[in-house]
Amino acid sequence: MLRLPLLRGNIMSTDKGQILLPLARNAIAQQLGQPISTISEAAWLQASGASFVTLTQDGELRGCIGSLQAHRPLLQDVQANALAAAFQDPRFPPLQLAELNRTQVEVSLLSPSEAIVFESEQDALAQLRPHIDGVIFEFGYYRSTFLPQVWEQLPDPESFMAHLKHKAGLSLDFWAANVKLARYTVSKWKEPVGRAEQIA
Repeated sequence: MLRLPLLRGNIMSTDKGQILLPLARNAIAQQLGQPISTISEAAWLQASGASFVTLTQDGELRGCIGSLQAHRPLLQDVQANALAAAFQDPRFPPLQLAELNRTQVEVSLLSPSEAIVFESEQDALAQLRPHIDGVIFEFGYYRSTFLPQVWEQLPDPESFMAHLKHKAGLSLDFWAANVKLARYTVSKWKEPVGRAEQIA
């Protein structure tokens, strides 16, 4: 766990994004040897939580790693997922210092997942709620998830599901009787465009 300077005080009325976004950015900046700002020690950061940290550059994905179940304090989860998104996402090379200022950080907090009960793929597709549901796909050891934000690129349930299967390593038209699906929702916060350049 990273040791970051803590800011004491009553922050209960503060928007969580104002704490979570600097927390994620600080973790990345510290790993790159940069100075970091103080962070809060809000009590809710010590409760177990599941988060995803997404990095983008000019609107394009630059890294996204997260936790589907809460298994550690939220503070640790956000820090670890920020580092993983920046330096361990296998789809991208490790983030370099020269990229930091033009990288936008987004933090998503996940609700507990709930199983979707369905009789067929069409039944499952009919139950999906575009722009609301994050979806977990499982078939044997194949597993993938899309955050609700992915609906912005794949607004059609059929396309959303097809690419979710492809992400798991299966064909776009794959289906089997023992496929499992679950859904979750998120609360999310993203640095505004230009905000990254203002953060030391």
